[in-house]
Amino acid sequence: MADSSRIFLSPPHMSGAEQAYIRKAFDENYITTAGQNIQDFEKELCQKFSANYAVALNSGTAAIHLALRVLGVGTGDEVLCSTFTFVATANPILYQGATPVFIDSEPDTWNMCPEALEKAIQERLQLGKKPKAILLVHLYGMPAKLDEVMNVANRYDIPVIEDAAEGLGSTYQDKALGTFGAIGIYSFNGNKIITTSGGGALVTDNASLAQKALFLGSQAKDPAPHYQHSEVGYNYRMSNISAGIGLGQLGVLEERVQQRRKIHEFYQQALSPITTIHFLPELPGGFSNRWLSCITLDPDQTITSEKLRQALERENIEARPLWKPLHQQPLFAGNPFYGGSVAENLFNLGLCLPSGSALSPEQLEKITAVILKQFRSA
Repeated sequence: MADSSRIFLSPPHMSGAEQAYIRKAFDENYITTAGQNIQDFEKELCQKFSANYAVALNSGTAAIHLALRVLGVGTGDEVLCSTFTFVATANPILYQGATPVFIDSEPDTWNMCPEALEKAIQERLQLGKKPKAILLVHLYGMPAKLDEVMNVANRYDIPVIEDAAEGLGSTYQDKALGTFGAIGIYSFNGNKIITTSGGGALVTDNASLAQKALFLGSQAKDPAPHYQHSEVGYNYRMSNISAGIGLGQLGVLEERVQQRRKIHEFYQQALSPITTIHFLPELPGGFSNRWLSCITLDPDQTITSEKLRQALERENIEARPLWKPLHQQPLFAGNPFYGGSVAENLFNLGLCLPSGSALSPEQLEKITAVILKQFRSA
C-alpha cells in the first residue's frame, strides 16, 4: 500500500467518471482488446486533438515502435533523436536494429536544437547515411521550436515522429502537439497528466500509416478465417477496460492542465525570493500543460539540485532530477551526438518538483517551505 503521507511527483488523479465506463466493459463482457470503449476512446482522441486517425495501444513505447515500423525504419538505418528524454523514446529504435543519432537541446524550450539537427543531417548525408526519421520530444509538456524543426525536416524530406508523451493538452499556435509531424505519440502512463493506468496512442492524418499500425499492433493477422500471418506483429492493443479509464480521464483533461499550470504559477511566486532558482518560460505561440514543474539552479553555489532533492526526501517529498541525456547513458555509449552541453547542464542543475494536479494548498506550502529553508540556512 502506498504511503498516504508521502507527496509523490505526479500520481494519478481520477475524475470519478471512470467507473461507469469500466462497468460498461464488464456488463458487455468485453474484458479484452476489443469493445466499444476502445472505439469511443480513439474517436474522442481524434476529436480532441484534431487528428484524422488514432490507434489506442498498451504504451507510448509501443506507439513509438509502431511509428518506426510503419515509416520503414529497419536494420542499419539511422534515426535522429532528442538526447534529453526518457530512455523509452530511443529504445524502440534499437528494437528495429537501427541506430539513434542524438541531438542536443536548445536552452529556450529544452527540446531538440534545430541548428544541431541540421548539422547532423548534413554530416550524415556526407557519410551517405540519410536519416530515416526524426524523433522529436516535447519535454515536460513544453512545445519544441516546431516551426524551425519542421522547416529543417521538410527541407531534407525526413518524416517527423512527435513524442508528445508528456505533452497532452499542450499546443503550439493553438494546434495540439503530436499533430505536426507524420505521426504523433501520446502516453497515458500512471504518472501522466491523464492516465489509462498504462497505455498510449498513435495519431496521424495518414490513413495508410494508421491502418498499418493497427494491423501490426494486433499481431499482424492476415484477412483469413483462420489465423494466418505473413509478417511479424505485436500484442500492443489497448484493453477495453483501460480505454474506459481513458474516456473518464479525457473529460477532465483541460481541468487537469489548468490545475498543473496553477501549481507552476504557485511555485514561481513562492520561490521568487530565491534569485538563483529559475523556471522555464513559454515562448510566443507555445502553451505548456506544465506536466511537471521544473527548476534549474545557478551553478557553483552551495545548494545543488541533489542537496535540494535529498532535503525534500527527508520530508517524504518526492522530487526527481531532470533526464540524464541519452548520449551519456551506458546503453548508448559510442552513439553519434550533435550539439554542445545544454542537455548535460540541465541534468546537472535541474530538478522536477511535485506536480500532481490533486496537490493541496497545504502540501504546496510544505514543499516550498522545505526549499526556502535550505536557501535561507545556507
